[in-house]
Amino acid sequence: MAKRPLVISVLSLLFITIGIVGIIRQIPEFKTAQPLPSDAIWVLLVSFIAIVCGAFMLRGKNWARWLTLAWMLFHVVISLLHSPKQVVVHAVIFVLIAYALLRAEARDYFSATNQRT
Repeated sequence: MAKRPLVISVLSLLFITIGIVGIIRQIPEFKTAQPLPSDAIWVLLVSFIAIVCGAFMLRGKNWARWLTLAWMLFHVVISLLHSPKQVVVHAVIFVLIAYALLRAEARDYFSATNQRT
């Protein structure tokens, strides 16, 4: 079994944290909105997906690595609706995450843990 690279642990915990914070930030929407706005539902869904990504990357699931990349790419696309600065920031973050998740050491970790399940 391959040892989990530190960068995978850090990214996983970061995504879990981002997801939890995203859900907590939506709690006031539940209290004030009747009915719940659809954008709040989308934020909750995206936050939940971030938690799933982080949790299953910790377990070495290869599909979670790809879902994480898709999650971040989604943010790059959404940022196109906002300022050019947000596009650049999200694109740089995407490239850094992609680099971390597609390196040989990460690839070895995800393929080794998938072989034992």
